[in-house]
Amino acid sequence: MRKVRPLTVHHLNELLLICSLVLLVAVAAVRVSTRSGLPTLLIYLGLGVAIGQDGIGVVFGDAALTQVLGYAALVVILAEGGLGTKWREIKPALPLAAVLSTVGVAVSVGVTATAAHYLVGLDWRQALIIGAVVSSTDAAAVFSVLRKVPLPRRLTGTLEAESGFNDAPVVILVVAFSAQRAIEPWYMLLGEIALELAIGAVVGLAIGWLGAYGLRHVALPASGLYPIAVMAIAVIAYAGGALAHGSGFLAVYLASLILGNAKLPHWPATRGFAEGLGWIAQIGMFVLLGLLVTPHDLGDDIWPAIGVGLALTAVARPLSVLVSTLPFQVPWREKALLSWAGLRGAVPIVLATIPVVSDVPDSRRVFNIVFVLVIVYTLVQGPTLPWVARRLRLGEGEAAADLGIESAPLERLRGHLLSLSIPKDSKMHGVEIGELRLPTGAAVTLVVRDGKSFVPQPSTVLRRGDELLVVATDPVRDAAEERLRAVGRGGKLAGWLGTRGE
Repeated sequence: MRKVRPLTVHHLNELLLICSLVLLVAVAAVRVSTRSGLPTLLIYLGLGVAIGQDGIGVVFGDAALTQVLGYAALVVILAEGGLGTKWREIKPALPLAAVLSTVGVAVSVGVTATAAHYLVGLDWRQALIIGAVVSSTDAAAVFSVLRKVPLPRRLTGTLEAESGFNDAPVVILVVAFSAQRAIEPWYMLLGEIALELAIGAVVGLAIGWLGAYGLRHVALPASGLYPIAVMAIAVIAYAGGALAHGSGFLAVYLASLILGNAKLPHWPATRGFAEGLGWIAQIGMFVLLGLLVTPHDLGDDIWPAIGVGLALTAVARPLSVLVSTLPFQVPWREKALLSWAGLRGAVPIVLATIPVVSDVPDSRRVFNIVFVLVIVYTLVQGPTLPWVARRLRLGEGEAAADLGIESAPLERLRGHLLSLSIPKDSKMHGVEIGELRLPTGAAVTLVVRDGKSFVPQPSTVLRRGDELLVVATDPVRDAAEERLRAVGRGGKLAGWLGTRGE
């Protein structure tokens, strides 16, 4: 029996050095991706492949560990996505997003599985697994790409909500198709999916509401504790939903959505912390998946993957959008963009490890087909999405930059200290303090300009780059923040022009 050597400090030092170098290269790759238009997904996967056995020579083939770490990374990515999603943008899109993530997924699974069965020659079980795996839009890809594309809010809200919701039913389908027992009748499978989604939704909403209530009414001694508490609540939602035999992925997204719209103290710091964790999760997941794949084994599966991907992109996704939008009045241009914006990423590859861990026959071929499909169609869809939006005349003009307002609780005074910096494109530039017309109980107490601070007068004219401290009592805190955002977007005439700061 081979004796396993214990982990020593020397091994830890080597591991820390390698991981740090990989992170630095990955961070630099973001800059390369921004300039070249190449999706960061491909760069990170390429980094993992370069480190792997066909590159530097690191041998890694633990699909079970990859699945576990991939699930953990997906929890963080969904939490970051939920925290950054604005309720006012997705609220009108919720009905359509819910239909896309259920009925649309079912249509896509059926069409893609049929193509995999007849075009590639896979058995129905493997074909259904591939159909389920690739029919979910990837949260990481959608959150990272769509926020750079100036789309109408209803479209952005629909795609973000869909990507946050559809992981839950897809995971249930993949697990069911990969189980050793016979596949359940469709009506029992639908009932199981509905029950798990309902449990996950209840757990996520409850934990999100309780967490937001607690963080708004308990003043923590350090601002750095708020980001930790928010992410801990999000992870609790996932674990609670999963342990209750519900959908943990839906629970973490809904809990994070509530937390992200609860106007918590020190929100910019929390948002930045979550975004950093999201990047680490994406980098780690993509590099690990690149390590898991064996490039020289992919040759025989390239054309099958292209064929299945073509059926998914040209038939399954447009048909699922067409069926899902039947009850709604959606213009054809928006239907076309929804069809093209079904972005895939690392999540399908992570889900493809489930049949490998479950020892499904031909599961390794399923994994290879999914891997190649994601690579090829990410190269096609990601960079062309802005061009498609422009051709469909769906891009919006540049809006005034929003204000990043941070709130710190003043517990003894029952008030809040709001801090904000006037960005370059804000229409607050040139507005006098008196023209802000803040509600009674709120006032600008300090202005920092060019490194020097002073107490402003009502006639003080604000400039871009100024930092403001605003004290607001608890009853008018929300009204003061709304008024500041409205002026930042509409200038001194914001109220007359109808510009609001929600």
